Amino acid sequence: MQSTSFDFQIEVLEQSRTVPVLVDFWASWCAPCRMLAPILERLADKAEGRWKLVKVNTEEYPELARDYAVRSIPSVKLFSDGRVVDEFSGALSEYQVEQWLKNALPSPWAATLAEAEKANAAGDRETARALLEEVLAHEPSNVGAAAALSKLLLFSDPAGARKLAETIEGEPGQSDLCEIVRTIAPMIERPDADLPEGVQRDAYASAIAALRNRDFDAALDRFIGVLRQERQYDQDGSRKACIAIFRLLGEDHEITMKYRRAFDRAF
Repeated sequence: MQSTSFDFQIEVLEQSRTVPVLVDFWASWCAPCRMLAPILERLADKAEGRWKLVKVNTEEYPELARDYAVRSIPSVKLFSDGRVVDEFSGALSEYQVEQWLKNALPSPWAATLAEAEKANAAGDRETARALLEEVLAHEPSNVGAAAALSKLLLFSDPAGARKLAETIEGEPGQSDLCEIVRTIAPMIERPDADLPEGVQRDAYASAIAALRNRDFDAALDRFIGVLRQERQYDQDGSRKACIAIFRLLGEDHEITMKYRRAFDRAF
């Protein structure tokens, strides 16, 4: 759709309050613009209304290019709620644009995600789980929902948590969560009978039992005790467990702060 200055207010700013609008700033003399245009048009067709494409010829509407700091073309800007939320310049491949859109487009389920987070913070895990599952049922590629549900299921359904974490491997910002799940899930699934023989076996099993019960205070105390006596027990399992717990709780959590120094001195 070709935009005018007046139309821009209606077709972009106002429209973006109900559906994201992708604005392609281009010019007829620009060869990269001609390469990018059909890609954006194909992706807009595939989106089936999830977002809208508007094209702005910078030669006809230089004031719009100036207002939105367009310094090179093609310049693509994504509008949501009346403002630019992400952008890129230059002619990207179709795959690159798809990946950019995957991360840039605001989820229509953002409010539901926020509701799930609020329920989880209040200790209502069942409601949080139902809300997150609803998001993923409608939007299976929602990384935030998959990450939140993986973390939520870690102790009640470790196999399910692992499966979800595998779907977000390599996604920006998810490396810590994936490592947490890779460490803790198999540990709490593992039968005590499968633990290696050794002097620290009972103490290590006791630490895992505390971890299963989400008694992170006791789990860290016991894992650190094993570390002091036999660091290499279960292929350095105690150290890995402590790091995973610290990451799960966060560096500012009172339990992390309580045990971080003792952990650092255990080697």
